[in-house]
Amino acid sequence: MEPNNQDHSIIVKDFKKIARNLTIVENDLLGSDDLLKGLKSLNTPVIGITGPPGAGKSTLVNAMINYLSAQGKTIAVLAIDPTSPFNLGSLLGDRVRMAEQFNKPNVYIRSLATRGSLGGLSGKTIEMCDVLKSEGFDYILVETVGVGQSEVEIAGLADISVVVLVPEAGDEIQSMKSGLMEIADIFVVNKSDRDGAETFANNLKKLVHQKTEFIPVINTIADKLTGIDDLMAALENQSFKDNSRRNYLLAEKAWKLIQHEKMKNINRVKLQEEIILASADPAFNLYRFVDQVINKTKNS
Repeated sequence: MEPNNQDHSIIVKDFKKIARNLTIVENDLLGSDDLLKGLKSLNTPVIGITGPPGAGKSTLVNAMINYLSAQGKTIAVLAIDPTSPFNLGSLLGDRVRMAEQFNKPNVYIRSLATRGSLGGLSGKTIEMCDVLKSEGFDYILVETVGVGQSEVEIAGLADISVVVLVPEAGDEIQSMKSGLMEIADIFVVNKSDRDGAETFANNLKKLVHQKTEFIPVINTIADKLTGIDDLMAALENQSFKDNSRRNYLLAEKAWKLIQHEKMKNINRVKLQEEIILASADPAFNLYRFVDQVINKTKNS
């Protein structure tokens, strides 16, 4: 895995401009389409960090930032939080674990909400990641929301997918042969100072080494920086590969963009108001309601 070959003797990143561009893209504001169409494409490594809730992903990301930052690298982080289904606001916002990073001139951190999207990513992650790529960071870290085995979208976005587990997963690894277990390029057993960590790691190694390709299993204690050197060495030994899963993710994204373009005349707030009124009728049928909305859109 090689970062961008750039001269970083003088780090100059306009974080205000980056933040402004990300906000424009995230919220589909005026100029978003032109901004995206004008992006440069740079080969910035994207490292995805995923795994179930409570595995210590944010703490691990913080340790990875410290390691890379000490080498003078520029790092961008997209940290994705789960959201309320009612107001689409963030429910967690656990960026407090990365608080020490916010004043570093070579580190940019952006939280974004899933906004109801499944698969562990926000509906705007791909676009926002492309914006960060165009800014020439050395590395982009994407921390997924932590919802469980459905977090497989990251395998299409990231060049390297790191799956973080904890010793308490125990026998659950036997039921994890699909989903998260299938997307890992590197496994991290975090909080390895807990009881049963070595046994769990050994069982995990036996399971993953049944595959044709070698997948590293790294023990870490992220809050004590233990094992971080081993993890970063494993990342360095990874190489860019032909990611066929990315094609599927991009096809899905293209479908959603086309769908969004077709539906842009539908006002979500107005739709909510209309459905509140319509659903008051005892004979309300959601599918007839949707059909009426679609026909109205076609005729407008």
